[in-house]
Amino acid sequence: MFINRRITAWIAGVFLVVMVAGCKSRFEKLRASNNIAQKYQEALKYYNKKKYSKALILFDDLAQRYRGQAEAEDLYYYGAYSNYYLRDYTSARFYFKQFTDTYPNSARAEECRYMGAYCYYLESPKVGLDQEYTYRAIEALQLFINLYPDSERAKEAAGLIDDLRDKLETKAFKNAKLYLDMGLDGDYRAAVIAFENVLIEFPDTKYAEEMEFLSIKAQCLYAEQSRMARREERYGEALDFYANFVADYPESSFRKEADQLKQDAEKGIEEAQKYAAQVAAATAEAEPEEAIETTN
Repeated sequence: MFINRRITAWIAGVFLVVMVAGCKSRFEKLRASNNIAQKYQEALKYYNKKKYSKALILFDDLAQRYRGQAEAEDLYYYGAYSNYYLRDYTSARFYFKQFTDTYPNSARAEECRYMGAYCYYLESPKVGLDQEYTYRAIEALQLFINLYPDSERAKEAAGLIDDLRDKLETKAFKNAKLYLDMGLDGDYRAAVIAFENVLIEFPDTKYAEEMEFLSIKAQCLYAEQSRMARREERYGEALDFYANFVADYPESSFRKEADQLKQDAEKGIEEAQKYAAQVAAATAEAEPEEAIETTN
């Protein structure tokens, strides 16, 4: 009985191999066929059955054969979507662009223009990575909106741009905060500048409140690291940041910490002023002695 099971399994395996080989040979025969009308119809069948890899191979084979004919438009269109469904967004974007460049007056031109931009959106990486494709996606989506301002897809494109800008805001905020977290020489001043730049580039950012608070903190730490002669000025800038922060967010959850930083800055200014007074007094005492030596 055990032997019979092994024989049955072996026969089933051979049958499966033969079937697979048969399917492969049929597809290869179809691909090699000169009957382009049949190949075109079979390619569409593969596409409709969601067998996009095989459909794409046939679409590519047929592209040269149908150049300049009505079927070529469908080949570009279905080829683009085959790549899209295979998640090859770079190739899909190329196909969609080719379609809009070749058939700008097609009823599908708007759709393909949008899909090309959407492929850029899908290629936008995680926040921690280089955001080149995020900027490209924003540019492509904005171009779509400019070309088709009344389209329903324009609203979708605007929403996608908001998502992408949110990603850029988050990256910019994290990069700026990294200077503060590292705390190396010069990093605190770099953090202050970075926070200012983010607020300028993204005036409506959701991180504005936190960044204004962190600007006070970074400036205080920068002043603390400075030589005594520069501390009064730099703590004074921290107080300016505090005044702006309190005016913008009087009920902020960071208010208690900000108030403590204000007190630290005021104390730092007092110490800097005392130091300046001592230096001035020491200088004044030294001047008469220098005068006597010069006279003698």
